[in-house]
Amino acid sequence: MRNAVPGDIAAICRFGEQHVAPHYAPLIGQEAADEQVRRFWNDTQITRAVTRGLVVVAEAEGRLVGVGQRGRRVPDRDSDHVVYKLYVHPGLRGHGIGPRLINALTEHMDADKVYIEHFVQNERAGAFYEREGFKVERIEQGIVWRSRPINRP
Repeated sequence: MRNAVPGDIAAICRFGEQHVAPHYAPLIGQEAADEQVRRFWNDTQITRAVTRGLVVVAEAEGRLVGVGQRGRRVPDRDSDHVVYKLYVHPGLRGHGIGPRLINALTEHMDADKVYIEHFVQNERAGAFYEREGFKVERIEQGIVWRSRPINRP
């Protein structure tokens, strides 16, 4: 687990292309899944997030196996902290990478609470976040917003 660096940008974009659309297509449709990749896993978006120090990656045997990205609900303002990306290689889910990504994303947040969003159709993510202590705050336009206190060591 480590902070992403500029040399990771291409691998992060590839990770999104390889894993995000196939995961979401059965849940939200192929067109919407492809749009998620185009909007949020492109070079411009990933470069901006990496250079701002908002992305963490998990590696195993020299390859990228997980990505997490944090931010603020209203960028560049003192607003709620949000985890916007939390993805683990499908073959490695259930091995503790997801919780470690969450901890890496939240360890330097100057807040008491973190929010996360996911598509309402993504029941697997919902169950994972429940296990990690996130509680549903609201559901709007097919997106579930959850929050939990930030765990401090």
